[in-house]
Amino acid sequence: MNIVIYDGSFEGLLSAVFEIYEYKIEHPFICKNVTASSGSLFGKVHSVQTDKAKSDRIVKKLKNKLTNDAVMQLYKTFLSELNGIENTLLRYMQYVISSRQTVENDFSNPDILLVQQTSRKVHREKHRMEAFVRFQCTKDQLYYSIIQPDFNVLPLLSKHFENRYADQRWLIYDALRKYGLYYDLQKVDEVKIDFSADLNNENNLAAIYDEKEELYQHLWQQYFSSVNIAARKNMKLHIQHMPKRYWRFLVEKKG
Repeated sequence: MNIVIYDGSFEGLLSAVFEIYEYKIEHPFICKNVTASSGSLFGKVHSVQTDKAKSDRIVKKLKNKLTNDAVMQLYKTFLSELNGIENTLLRYMQYVISSRQTVENDFSNPDILLVQQTSRKVHREKHRMEAFVRFQCTKDQLYYSIIQPDFNVLPLLSKHFENRYADQRWLIYDALRKYGLYYDLQKVDEVKIDFSADLNNENNLAAIYDEKEELYQHLWQQYFSSVNIAARKNMKLHIQHMPKRYWRFLVEKKG
């Protein structure tokens, strides 16, 4: 087994796939810098420098044999961050490139089946984040929201929130992965933030809230209570549509 190390980005992964072909690396095993060992008892270590030209060539090759939806499935599967997913994607791409016919629906292949199943889970998590993001306003009129999704779906949220909240500055922060998306009324940028305090602690946040924010939160909580009919309460269905792991950052669930 030959270790192929990349930087953890999707472009880096595609660059690694390109170099596996370029250098004819046999029995490759792709892993991130942080998880790679210093060496391998059974082969060499090949370090990949992310190269957009190389990654673009792999994308072009895939688009010649896959639909745009199938190519997007690869990206969503990558964002799942599942252990060893890079090598599942490598085998998928190798199968696609080596096949003369379209194979994206060949679910007898375990890698193609796993990619489809995983991409659906990531897509479902993206939609949940679009529904469950709750912005809160600071004194300097920055609307911020804290999320902690199962998968790294933040890159998939940019377009939705830029279109929907184009008239206000906002920040969506992934507390698990320590980075966020910041919109400055013109464009969305990725920002790195490492907070040490409890991000959902009301005492810590009170000092930065806009003076009307508490009122807005109270009104939202009242609205949420008023639309719930006690006689028709179905907690099992409620949790199915709004899993408990999201409640921590929902305004209507506070208190």
